[in-house]
Formats: sequence, C-alpha cells, structure tokens
Amino acid sequence: MTTNPTHTTDPGAGRAGRREWTALSVLMLPLLLVSMDVSVLYFAIPAISADLEPSGTQQLWIFDIYAFVLAGLLMTMGSLGDRVGRRRLLLTGAVAFGAASLAAAYAQNAEMLIAARAVLGIGGATLMPSTLALVRTMFTDAAQRAKAIALWSTVMTAGVALGSVMSGILVEYFWWGSVFLVNLPAMVLLLVLGPLLLPESRDPAPGRFDWPSVPLSLAAVLPVIYGLKEIAADGWNVRYVVSITVGLLFAAVFVHRQRTIASPMISPALFKGRGFTPALSLNLVATFGMMGSAYFTTQYLQSVLDKSALEAALWALLPSVPIAVAAPTANQLVQKGVNRAYVVCTGFVTGAAGFGLLVLADSDSLWLVLAACGVLASGIAMVMSQMVDLAMGTVPVERAGSASSLMETGTEFGGALGMAVLGSIGTAVYHNTIPATAPAEARETLGGALASAARLPGETGETLAAAARDAFTDGMRAAALAAAILLLAAAAVALTALRGVRVREVTEAEKTAA
Repeated sequence: MTTNPTHTTDPGAGRAGRREWTALSVLMLPLLLVSMDVSVLYFAIPAISADLEPSGTQQLWIFDIYAFVLAGLLMTMGSLGDRVGRRRLLLTGAVAFGAASLAAAYAQNAEMLIAARAVLGIGGATLMPSTLALVRTMFTDAAQRAKAIALWSTVMTAGVALGSVMSGILVEYFWWGSVFLVNLPAMVLLLVLGPLLLPESRDPAPGRFDWPSVPLSLAAVLPVIYGLKEIAADGWNVRYVVSITVGLLFAAVFVHRQRTIASPMISPALFKGRGFTPALSLNLVATFGMMGSAYFTTQYLQSVLDKSALEAALWALLPSVPIAVAAPTANQLVQKGVNRAYVVCTGFVTGAAGFGLLVLADSDSLWLVLAACGVLASGIAMVMSQMVDLAMGTVPVERAGSASSLMETGTEFGGALGMAVLGSIGTAVYHNTIPATAPAEARETLGGALASAARLPGETGETLAAAARDAFTDGMRAAALAAAILLLAAAAVALTALRGVRVREVTEAEKTAA
C-alpha cells in the first residue's frame, strides 16, 4: 500500500471524546436545515403564489434572496466568527434563523416573506462557517477531524436533496408555512445544548475588523452569482455579462485591499499553505459538476419523463444514498495510508464515469440516469469531503472561520458556474436541434415547447413534445460529455497538485485553546 504523506497526526494532539461527538451531532442540525432551505421552496412556491399573490419579480426574489444573501455574507461572517467567537456567532445566528423562520411562516404579504427570507440568509451565513470552524476546533486529532468533516460534508449534501422532498410532503398535508416552522425545534435544541456542549474559540489576536471590506465583498460576490444564475436560467445576455464583469472588478479591489491593509478581513496568509489553494480550486470544480448535473437531471425527470414534482424529488433521493458511503469510505482509505491525491483522483474519475453514463441516455432512460447520478454523486462526495478536510487541516485553528467561509463561498461560485456553463452548452444544442418550424416559444426552452405542444391538436402536439424532449436530451448529453472531460482534467491536476501535501500539525497552543 502506498504511504500516505498527506495526513499526519500529531501524537500529542488530544483525541475527542463522547462530549465532542455529541456536540458534532448538535452541529449537524443547523447545517442540515441551512442546506435544506436552499431547496425547500421547490414545491411550496405554487401555494405561496396562490396565497400571497406575488408579482413575477417578487416570486423570483422569494426564491433567490436566501441564496444571494447567504453567498454574499459568508466571508464576512466567517471572519467575524474568528474575532467574536464561533460559538457566540453560531448561537446568534440560530436566534436570527429561528425568528426569521417564524416570520416567514406567517408572512402576510410577499414583501414580508422576501424580508424574512433575507434574514434567513443572514442567519444561514453565520451558521454554515461557524459549524465547520467549530469542527476544526473540537477535533484536533487529524484522523478524527477527517471523520467529522466527512460527516459534515455528507449532511450538507444530503440536506439539499431532502429539502425539496420535505417541502413536497409538508405542502401536501399542511400549509406552506410549515416548511419554515420545521426549523424552530432544531434551533431551540441548538440554543439549549450549544452552550453546554460547544467550546468557545476565537483568534486570540485578530486585529481590527475591516468594515469597508464588508460592502466590497458583497459587491464582488453578489453580481457574479446573480449573473451566473441568470445565464443558467435565461441564456447569455449583455446585462448578465456586465453584472459578472462588475463583480469581478470589485473582487480585484477586494483582493488588493486584503493584501495591503494591516488587518484584512480575509488574510492572504491562508493561501500560503501549500494545500489550501488546490483544495479550494478542486472543491469548486467538484461543485461545478454536482450542480451542473442537477440542472439537467431535475428537468429530465419532470419534463422529459413527465414525472410530477414530488415524484421527481422522490426519485432524485435514490442517487443521494451512495453519498452516505462514499465520503466515509474516502476518509477510511486516506487513514489506512492511501495517498490523498489518489483518492481525490479516483473521485474525479468516478464522477466523470457518471457523466459518461449520462452521455448514453435517451429520452426514456430513468434507471440509467439514476445510476449515472448515483455514480456521479459518489465521486463528487469523495472529492468534496477530502478537499474540505485538506483545506481545514492546512490552516491555523485561529483562522478556521475565514477558511471555512472561503470554502463555502467557492462552493456557491462553483454551483452557479456549473449551472451557467453546462446549462449554456445544453441550451445551444437544444436551439440547434429543435425543428426550425417549431413555434418561437418552443425553440427557447423545453418548458416553452411543452406548453406550446399542449395547445396544439393531437398528433401535432405530441410530435412537437417528443422533438423537444429529444432535443433537451441531446443537450444534456453534450453538457455531460464536456463535464466528463473537465473532471478527468481535474483528476490529472489532483494527482500532481496534491501529491506530497500534508495537513499541518496541531500546535500546543492550539490544543490548549481548543
């Protein structure tokens, strides 16, 4: 077996006991709910629209404001947690998340619901980096930390899949506000048990908090995320390209400020560790593949195979099952001495194989598509769990909040980029494949084609619908081929960039602080 140079354990590092593992289970609650809230409105939107009667623009904001605020504030909250204390920020965020959930459940109009979703985003931005930073603090033994982070990655990924299913079930039997009320018991439990089980930790010498970096980070992140999401939804448009360009310009200003001021919000020293930058970059590629595939497979299940929204969500749960095995297995391989570079490379190759199976799909390939998604999810889970562990293991404990926020911001970018790039490839193929004689609405999107087909008589409508489904499937296959090539390239990069990279050993001062 190959000697593993990537995972060393300080012999003197304290091992976590029952208290720390119990605390980890408590931390999983907010993490699960925050990740579920990304998709929890998938089936609640029709009921909300019937009750609150939002305009088309308001409906978009109800859905998107949570993810926008979450992505924009991750870096700010991660840095703030390093300064004021991660447990304090976590508990403050739990109060905000619970209060906003209650307000959202009983919103009387669209404006109130949009505001509540924005506050949920603020709360989520405090919870996500705090949970990962506290994992880094509680588990100073490298092997135990890797196991804890594998569980963290599994819960975060599973939450997105469970959110849509839970939404469908709750809306089926209760009213739409119930999708928010389920957050309350978990937040109460966190507020009760958190002070008893979770240690407080912070950077002992953080310096002044750089408030001008807050609006700069928002101006850098939000326009890019917005532009990428809109390109995925509507295709290329000058307005969206300008938005991305503006965000990148602000990002350049933000980076310059972090490099030149005495007390930056995000320390450039984080990137000096040999493993952090590769981990951040490869994790972004992994989320690119994960979210890019979801863009197609969710539409495939609903619009190509004609499943109801709830049926599609339940079918989509099946590929999530292997995730529970893949991340822990990758961790066990590394712990047994397999070089991390080989494990990550295998994960990317497995993900590429999943995309390869998608290339073989046609417009009636339910089980093939589900198998492809399962293989893809397994590979991506292997990569993400190892990259998060590597990133958190190569930074000092005092900067754990900033490091976790950067990883999660990269995840947001990777997901948005995957949907935009792969979605654009699929859309281009769709436009070139759909018959030129089809109505204009049908030539734009699969949804438009099915709507047009429903208005046409008999065989004419059926022919248009079949052609549109075939064209969409052709686009999915082309995007899958491009994604497979990208993941194979990432596998090659992982072999070279990660070979010989070691996590840093825990210092005596850090063990004492933890």
